[in-house]
Amino acid sequence: MIYPKISIVTPSFNQAEYIEETICSVLSQNYPNLEYFIVDGASTDQSVQIIKQFENSLSYWVSEADHGQSHAINKGITRTNGQIINWLNSDDYYEPNTLKIVSNQLISPLTGLGGRSRLFNSKGTLSYSRGTDVFLDNPAKTIGWARIDQPETFFTKEAWDKVGLLNDQLHYCMDREWWMRFVYEFGLDSFKKINEVLVNFRIHDNSKTQTSQPGFLKEHHSIYYAMAKVISNHKAMGFMEKHLPLDRQLDTLISCWKDSQLVQHSFNYYLLKSAHENYAQGNFVLAKGFLKLVRKEWLAPEDLKIHTKLTFRMKLPHSIIEAFRKF
Repeated sequence: MIYPKISIVTPSFNQAEYIEETICSVLSQNYPNLEYFIVDGASTDQSVQIIKQFENSLSYWVSEADHGQSHAINKGITRTNGQIINWLNSDDYYEPNTLKIVSNQLISPLTGLGGRSRLFNSKGTLSYSRGTDVFLDNPAKTIGWARIDQPETFFTKEAWDKVGLLNDQLHYCMDREWWMRFVYEFGLDSFKKINEVLVNFRIHDNSKTQTSQPGFLKEHHSIYYAMAKVISNHKAMGFMEKHLPLDRQLDTLISCWKDSQLVQHSFNYYLLKSAHENYAQGNFVLAKGFLKLVRKEWLAPEDLKIHTKLTFRMKLPHSIIEAFRKF
């Protein structure tokens, strides 16, 4: 069997508690055509000493100051020569046969493959992910809702070459913005989802997902604010500027997109999702504001039902809305 070269990059900073398990999970794949790069951000714990134990099995490693996780990943990606590329954070680890499963499944004409992950903490398994959200025949919804489970989602070199590197201005949603660009460039026909669990995703007190929710939220809305600028949706921009945490100067690559129907419809789905999420969280002012901006004629029939339901409930007294939210 001919195994395509797979390139894995691990960015790390002060993860000595977990990084050995990460490294071993990659090397123990015994994948016959592997490149493995570790980019450490000048850790001050025992990370470097641990990495040195494996340096003869690594394609490259470095420990030096960087500008954050996205910058570190990009430094690794630019060195890769693999036909399949992904990064694995230094507190997660692969299932034993992950790379062989990926190499068997991610074949031309596919450019992307998504599996599932096991979410766990120090007490054991919490749940299993459903994987990256892909709405078949609806790239606008896929971009507008933009939820990627990055560790178990692999892409080809062709995809990376066309989409480009991560935006290193982003520190929390860089994978989400890259996924949006991927769908914009390739659509969904060359992406495949499988049911296999590929990655073990660790939840711990110092992980970004636990400590940096405000940062995720600000970057998320800022990315779509950049999209609103592309389509000159000044009404939405004004609403977002008034009510949301934003980096108005964020220069995302989305700002280079053409003013196409896909961009307009994608932003419309962002508005619908934001309305639904704020309704669920009890933020009724935001929910109503987002809902008023949605263009119903741009929604698929099943999503129009969500809009209709929210519109009906938003007209009710708050006490009744609270009762509805329990169902």
